[in-house]
Amino acid sequence: MIRVLIADDQGMVRTGFGVLLNAQPDIEVVGDAADGADALRRVAELAPDVVLMDVRMPVMDGLEATRRLLAGGSGPKVLMLTTFDLDDYVYEALRAGASGFLLKDASAAELADAVRVVAAGDALLSPSVTRRLIAEFARLGGPRAPSRARLDELTERETEVLGHVARGLSNTEIATTLVVAEQTVKTHFGRILMKLDLRDRPQAIVYAYEVGLVRPGD
Repeated sequence: MIRVLIADDQGMVRTGFGVLLNAQPDIEVVGDAADGADALRRVAELAPDVVLMDVRMPVMDGLEATRRLLAGGSGPKVLMLTTFDLDDYVYEALRAGASGFLLKDASAAELADAVRVVAAGDALLSPSVTRRLIAEFARLGGPRAPSRARLDELTERETEVLGHVARGLSNTEIATTLVVAEQTVKTHFGRILMKLDLRDRPQAIVYAYEVGLVRPGD
């Protein structure tokens, strides 16, 4: 069973999502929280696998709660919930360690699939969100991290794969580009995450832009 905590300041959202998720045979909602600070307490108490985290909440917003929750490099997967335009949140949420975004008007099937995706260790990062992330780096301008030292741990092919990931290509598209099997791409990417101590695809994209491996417009 995938254990889920729902953090949202709207009671109707918590109740509605809880009903939809508890109807799934492989998902159990173990608790909820009305703000970010409450979410931190509930996570410590209940140890969920996935937290559905609203972006805007009183007391402590979802971004700050996610930063604190994942600051130690461990913790549950976090799926950000929003009804708002994502431009203001994409970069900071992914830097904080969120595994993706889900709009609150998602269908029951989309909601359940999203929970399963992030619980499995994958990222819910649509092409549109990737484009917004790239646009944000273009607005900020230039690399934001001073050191590229860890890149030296990657092989030439792994560096190439990371560059394609950062440009928003899927594993299938990367496999086609490099004329290799998709499983080979997955193996390379797994090694990239391990060597660079990254959680998932969103963090890999952020890292690649921050060290200047790729730049907006490449």
